Amino acid sequence: MRTWSAGRTAGSPGPLEGDSQDGAAGRAREIIGRVGDKWTVAVVHALGNGPLRFTEIRRGVDGISQRMLTTTLRALERDGLVNRTVYPEIPPRVDYELTPVGRSLLDTLWLLMNWAVLHTEDIDRARREYDAK
Repeated sequence: MRTWSAGRTAGSPGPLEGDSQDGAAGRAREIIGRVGDKWTVAVVHALGNGPLRFTEIRRGVDGISQRMLTTTLRALERDGLVNRTVYPEIPPRVDYELTPVGRSLLDTLWLLMNWAVLHTEDIDRARREYDAK
């Protein structure tokens, strides 16, 4: 099990013990980049209530293009966050659903979204003050 280094200051985690920049910390940054992408967050949220077809996801994710949804779903499937099930029907039916790992991401995204909602006014005020300088 990896732990945060003991020499960190309060509120600012240090590097993971025994890891170089290219080790676990670098991999963690890559994964955060994937799951923190705006389309990934929206697609994972859309799939939070259960399996959906491609068109249902597209309708539920405002502003996403067909190409971007395809790219996002492929990346999520590759990363093990989404399962794609093809049913042998005519026309073929394809459902997408979160894997257990993908479902575990929902709680974290919910916390992040709540933080954003709680601090929207603070951030807007800080931006206005900064822009007025």
